[in-house]
Amino acid sequence: MGPGQPAVRGDRRQGQSLPDPPIEGDWPYLWIDATYVKVRQSGRIVSVAVIIAVGVNSDGRREVLGMDIGPSEAETFWTQFLRKLARRGLRGVKLVISDAHEGIKVAIAKVLHTCWQRCRVHFMRNVLAHAGRQGRRVVAAFIGTAFVQDDAEAARTQWRQVADQLRPKVPKLAALMDEAEVDVLAFMTFPKDHRAKIHSINPLERLNGEIKRRTDVVGIFPNVDAITRLVGALLLEQNDE
Repeated sequence: MGPGQPAVRGDRRQGQSLPDPPIEGDWPYLWIDATYVKVRQSGRIVSVAVIIAVGVNSDGRREVLGMDIGPSEAETFWTQFLRKLARRGLRGVKLVISDAHEGIKVAIAKVLHTCWQRCRVHFMRNVLAHAGRQGRRVVAAFIGTAFVQDDAEAARTQWRQVADQLRPKVPKLAALMDEAEVDVLAFMTFPKDHRAKIHSINPLERLNGEIKRRTDVVGIFPNVDAITRLVGALLLEQNDE
């Protein structure tokens, strides 16, 4: 495996564990996310988290940088995962894009010391649940006016104006906007031609969708190594594409 290709934990040849490949160069943008699959453990069927990192390097090349499998998306698991990437040479990360999982946020701050972008798509799904079925389209368009501003300051100003106008009728929605402002608008401080790609985890969700499609065929895996082999092969295949 070449530099930057996925480090598939548990990949073995002739009974030997392969070392994780080094990560070379700078990777300014990093997407991380998890999906869940079922496996037999100690006579029980349990769900385990398959976490994946995809990065974009300074040349604009996108690659799968790593994967791991654990019992849940706990902070300790994410921290260990990011530390593994750092030990392999991950550097130059300016923005990490993920959903709003507290364990991820803490791990990013602890290991990478960089900006975090809360997935805009996930945020909009959450916030529109408070808008009512009839008002969702109008509210979505209203909030969306902040995303099309020319710079971060204009986006923040528009965001606050929208929140204040929604506050009298939908106070919970406005409160969510207040809380999420910095994290949802983090991408606005980056180059304009990058913003369409870095505001959400959609690129990684498509990969997770393919993982779910393949793993659903199996149903319940006999052990974690079987998950690693299938998902690892899929990640290598997707990485080559």
